[in-house]
Amino acid sequence: MADSLDLKPLLLETDQEFRQLADRHHELDQRLTELSKKPYLSEPEQVEEVTLKKRKLQLKDKMETIVRRYRERTAPPTPAASLQRG
Repeated sequence: MADSLDLKPLLLETDQEFRQLADRHHELDQRLTELSKKPYLSEPEQVEEVTLKKRKLQLKDKMETIVRRYRERTAPPTPAASLQRG
């Protein structure tokens, strides 16, 4: 079975929602990189950093949901599922 990394390029090309989430995730990652390069973060920057990390996790969760949905749609039926229908 393909894992998330195998499906990511396919979903980036074929799923607009996944692509938008990935783009936003990348933007947040870039901002976090900028913040991490600073020797000291002000209090607002510290709050921003925490908020960005939480938002990135939310985006990643949504992306994983799309991957799971794609797998469910494209997975061949299992023998047990075939027997339950019959």
